Amino acid sequence: MLVLTLILAALDQTILSTALPVISRELPGGWPLAWVFSAYLLAATVVIALYGRLADVLGKKPMLLLAIGLFLAGSLACGASQNVQQLVLARALQGAGGGGLMTLTMLTVPDLFAPDQRGRYQALLGAAYGVSTMFGPLLGGALVEHLSWHWAFWMNVPPAALAWGVLASTLPSKPMAVEAPAAEGQQRMRIDWLGAALLTAALVLLLLATQHGNLNLPERVSLWLLLGLGAKFALAFIWRQHRAAHPLLPLSLFARPAYAAVSFIGMASGVALYAAVVFLPQYLQIGLHLSPTGSAWHLLPLMAGITVAAVTSGKLLRAQRPAVSVARVACVLMLLSFGLMVGALRWLPGEPLALSAALLPLGLGLGLLFPIVTVVAQRVSPAQHMGIATAAPIMLRSLGGAAGVALLAALLTHLIKRELATSGALAHGKAADAVTMALGHGLQSVFGCAAVAALLALVASNWLVRARPHEGVAKNVLLEPAS
Repeated sequence: MLVLTLILAALDQTILSTALPVISRELPGGWPLAWVFSAYLLAATVVIALYGRLADVLGKKPMLLLAIGLFLAGSLACGASQNVQQLVLARALQGAGGGGLMTLTMLTVPDLFAPDQRGRYQALLGAAYGVSTMFGPLLGGALVEHLSWHWAFWMNVPPAALAWGVLASTLPSKPMAVEAPAAEGQQRMRIDWLGAALLTAALVLLLLATQHGNLNLPERVSLWLLLGLGAKFALAFIWRQHRAAHPLLPLSLFARPAYAAVSFIGMASGVALYAAVVFLPQYLQIGLHLSPTGSAWHLLPLMAGITVAAVTSGKLLRAQRPAVSVARVACVLMLLSFGLMVGALRWLPGEPLALSAALLPLGLGLGLLFPIVTVVAQRVSPAQHMGIATAAPIMLRSLGGAAGVALLAALLTHLIKRELATSGALAHGKAADAVTMALGHGLQSVFGCAAVAALLALVASNWLVRARPHEGVAKNVLLEPAS
């Protein structure tokens, strides 16, 4: 049932990519359609940390059931929407549940399995996520073609209801006995609601800034206003966490080198993932004139790589392979992938298969990293902070993806405009060829920047935990910087 829950979260992030054009034609309303995506992103991101902290205080089972319930209610409301405004509000409700599905499923694994088994099951969840993401656009296209866009949301209802019922009756309310003392102490902790409000305000403002160009906000709500207010609320949140008796996100976690490293790696992996899945389909559709479904098929190597490597990563962690070694291999694979994509755009610009093949190392690298981030974050964190310690890297991955895509999109737009202005191709009636060439050249710089993020993740991997050979995984909490 945990796998089913994670599949729902993964499908909902990608299934709309092929259903949204039909929704735009059939659903009336004056709000920009980009809000359908942004409402979910905003709600899902801002609740991640709160779910993690509430899980520490109230328990993981009630929080997981709450998240599934909100997701189910939001899915019903989305399918029943009669205009874009209703759909946007329903997507926010759906996101309020969806933001907890991935975090809480990952967080529930330590309650069900012994420490030496957790890497394996975290990896299986990562593989399920990869497979679901891979087939989301294809499933969305099939539902729209043979049924209606409503079923892109209603299809969530039966499996979500099944998962809720089974988990409510079978999921233990308390963690495994080895962690019971820590769990009993959790009930005495409190929630920093002021910190939660400050973090929510900061995240909403910063995420709105990343989507500023797509949302048709009022003119007085400028990009710089959003960035300035977001930065002020972020600083206020950090100030509050330094002084709160029960902080929402204990900053002491980041004083642990391994935890700070996996948090940064999570953010960098978000930049790398979204750089590929956002910009490459644009090139395939705009530059090479492929259909949305056709471009989705060319992303299969990425998702297949994530799936295979996630399972492999779990096996390596179970075999007590040092996380630092696996992470280094993963980052090198990501660097190789972006290098191959730049080369394909430069020397084989009209060959989509070359770009598709170049995605495989990226998928392998991301698949290796995803379980490492979760497992290491849980190993090096105190039991009473397990929830928020698991949630923070996931939140940072979402933020890294959103902010990275926004910055890279601005760079791409600037490069395309500059090349078109200087080439003179538009004046000679060669607009289509000029746009394709400018887009390809701009993406070389975009993927080069994504490679820098992978390189920084490689540097950060030096501070991951390393287990000594005589220690079992259950005691693998030794912090030792890699040489």
